[in-house]
Amino acid sequence: MKDLYIYYQVKEEHAQALEARVRALQAKLAAASGVAPQLKRRPEVKDGLQTWMEIYPVVGEGFAELLASASDEAGLLSLTAGARHTEVFMDLPPCA
Repeated sequence: MKDLYIYYQVKEEHAQALEARVRALQAKLAAASGVAPQLKRRPEVKDGLQTWMEIYPVVGEGFAELLASASDEAGLLSLTAGARHTEVFMDLPPCA
């Protein structure tokens, strides 16, 4: 199992519209997959841009593709300032 972290920037004037789309997308994904998504943002604004982070913990195979498709369908890129960047992390095994 892996955790997905998606970060991107959004212009302040698009933040409210983007938040509505991301929350709807996350609710749909949570209902379909049981994943408990989170939405965060950095507290500071720089040059009129906010930095946001979507977190999808403990996802299985194929979830990244499902998320990409749902993001395209929701039109998220039309409200972001640039690309969405995805990072994948996994738990370290416990020491024996």
